[in-house]
Amino acid sequence: MQILTVTQARAQLGRWMKRAAGGADIGIIVGGQVVALRPVPVVAADYAWTEYGLTPDEMDRIAKKIHAETKKERAAGHHVPLEDYLARTAPRRARGSRHRGAGKAAA
Repeated sequence: MQILTVTQARAQLGRWMKRAAGGADIGIIVGGQVVALRPVPVVAADYAWTEYGLTPDEMDRIAKKIHAETKKERAAGHHVPLEDYLARTAPRRARGSRHRGAGKAAA
């Protein structure tokens, strides 16, 4: 294991992170302890709980409510598939960007 001080790690943090991501054992001494620098898996299954404190049952109820609201809005003509929107707006988008000054030559 490569052991670094905080100062050493900070000076080339990107380098140490890339090495750790590549499988190298990197440790940083913090207050008498060695803290390992390692990649960790991101698990989408617990994202709602981690970020919002929602249980799987609560998440299911919310998803069903969102799907029902979306279906109702589509039936009322308020939501359209992306392909339909793009086809409808293609002529306007082809004329140029909506951003002020886009496509104009600098004076």
